[in-house]
Amino acid sequence: MTIAITGSGSGIGAATAAALTAAGRDVIGIDLRNAEVTADLTDPAARAAAVAAVLERSGGVLDGVVLCAGVGPQVPDPNVIVEINYRATIALLDALLPALRKGESPAAVVVSSVASTHIQWAENPIAKGNEAEAFAQAGDFAGSYAYAASKNAVTVAVRERAVEWGMAGVRLNTVAPGSVDTPLLQAGLADPRYGESIRNFLAPIGRNGSPDEIASLIVYLLGPHAGFIHGAQFVIDGGIDAQVRPTVV
Repeated sequence: MTIAITGSGSGIGAATAAALTAAGRDVIGIDLRNAEVTADLTDPAARAAAVAAVLERSGGVLDGVVLCAGVGPQVPDPNVIVEINYRATIALLDALLPALRKGESPAAVVVSSVASTHIQWAENPIAKGNEAEAFAQAGDFAGSYAYAASKNAVTVAVRERAVEWGMAGVRLNTVAPGSVDTPLLQAGLADPRYGESIRNFLAPIGRNGSPDEIASLIVYLLGPHAGFIHGAQFVIDGGIDAQVRPTVV
């Protein structure tokens, strides 16, 4: 079985690639470096080239896709956050669907975030089409706003595809991690705007997650025991969402 993974060079993507490789899967990693396919996913032309390279390596057939590539709120340009976390993710997802349709029990998993619940789609500037104005008004905290908006948008986009993908025989789900010990988290902690709030964003179980823990859920969702799971988001955050939103069911 062949699985394509974006963001395979570090963090959750690297842990997922390692877990799938250990399980005997053929992994095609996509990242800026340390991957089978190198690409800057902020560039639409590079995205198209990455898709072409994946299809060439896989013979046009994929059994799974995992979209882990993403950046955090500390990135200076909020538009870059939206481009990578949302637009690039959906572009690759759609472009790889034909190859997935040819696969064996195919499935895709998109890495969202518990931050996707921090904003409603109706109030999301991506939905309203007023991103530039909204991010300008957010000032120094535009990155945090863009991060939540991008993760909310990608989660909605996945759910909007559930009917089409289900009819095509391809399962599609998202996972929404909380704070996980990755290079992305460390970059956020080092940022003077966000470091303190990230440190205070501690789950009820009293620790951050590990990339391996998120990877284990992704591997499960790709596998045969998850055959009836489709169009869902799985929060994996040590209980932080339940703590913040106890009445949301």
